[in-house]
Amino acid sequence: MAPGNCTTVTGFIFRGITDNSKLQNIVFVFFFAVYFCTLAGNVGMILLIRVDSQLHSSMYFFLSHLSLLDVVYSSVIAPKAMVSSLVKSKDISFPGCVVQFFLFSFCANNELCLLAVMAYDRFMAICKPLLYNVIMSKRVCFQLVAGSYLCACVNATVHTCTVFSLSFGHSNVLDHFFCDIRPLQEISCSDFHINKLVHFTFAAIETIGTILIILISYIYIIFAILRIRSTAGRHKAFSTCASHLTAVSILYGTLIFTYLRPSSGSSVDWEKMVAVFYTLVIPMLNPLIYSLRNKEVKDALRRTICQKIISHCM
Repeated sequence: MAPGNCTTVTGFIFRGITDNSKLQNIVFVFFFAVYFCTLAGNVGMILLIRVDSQLHSSMYFFLSHLSLLDVVYSSVIAPKAMVSSLVKSKDISFPGCVVQFFLFSFCANNELCLLAVMAYDRFMAICKPLLYNVIMSKRVCFQLVAGSYLCACVNATVHTCTVFSLSFGHSNVLDHFFCDIRPLQEISCSDFHINKLVHFTFAAIETIGTILIILISYIYIIFAILRIRSTAGRHKAFSTCASHLTAVSILYGTLIFTYLRPSSGSSVDWEKMVAVFYTLVIPMLNPLIYSLRNKEVKDALRRTICQKIISHCM
C-alpha cells in the first residue's frame, strides 16, 4: 500500500497463538507453568551463585548475568501473552510495543554476546589454566559483561529504530503473540526492503561474529583436550564445556532458523511455535542445563540445602 494511504496507528492487536477459546485456556496454563519454572530456576541460580563462595568465579559470574537476562527476556513476553490468552482485548499501545520490542531485542542480542564471552572464558580455563585467574580478573569480567550489554544496546536500538520508522495504517493486527520484526513488517504500508536488509545485516554480523568467537574458542579447546593423556582428564575438561555447548546449540539453532533464513512459504503457526521455544522454553531450560550437567552447581545446591536443613533443625 502506498505511504499516502497510511493512517496514524496508536496501538496494535495481537492475534495470539490461537483463536480457539478452549485452546486459549491451555495456552495460558502452559505459559504460566513455563514462566513460573523460568523464574524459579533462574532466580534460584542467581541466588545460589551469590551465596555459595565456591561459585564465585568468572564462569558463574557470566552465568548469573545469563540467568538475569533470561528472567527479563521471559518477563517481557510471558505476562502480556498470558493476559492476551484470557481476555478478549489483546491490544498493546504503540509505545508499549516499542518498549517490548526493544527489551526483547536487547535480551536476545545480549545472550548471544554472553555465550561468546563464556566460550572465551572456557578457552582461557582449559588452554591457559596457569594464567586463567590472572587474565580473567574481576575487572576483565566486568568489562566483558559491560561490552556485551553495550553491543546488545546498540543492536537493539538499530533494530527498534529501523522497524518503527516504518509507517503503519492499513492494519494494526499482528499475527503473533508479541511485537516481533516479521509481523510488524507484514502490516506496514511502507516499502520495507531496505529496512529488511538493515535488519538482516546487523543480525547476521552479530550472529556470525559471536559464532566465530565460539567456534575458534572450541577449536583451541578440542586440540587442548586431545593433548591431555588421561581419559579422566579429558572427560573433566569436556564436562566443563558440555553445558555451554548445549545452550549454544539450542539458542543459535532456533534464532538462525527464524531470522537468518530467506523468506519462504513456512506457515505462520509454525513460526509462532518456534518463537514460543526461543522466548519462553529456552530461558526455562538454561538453568536446568547448567545445573543437571554441571557437578559444581549440583554440589553447591546440595551444600546450600544441607546448610538450610541443619540451621532449621538447630
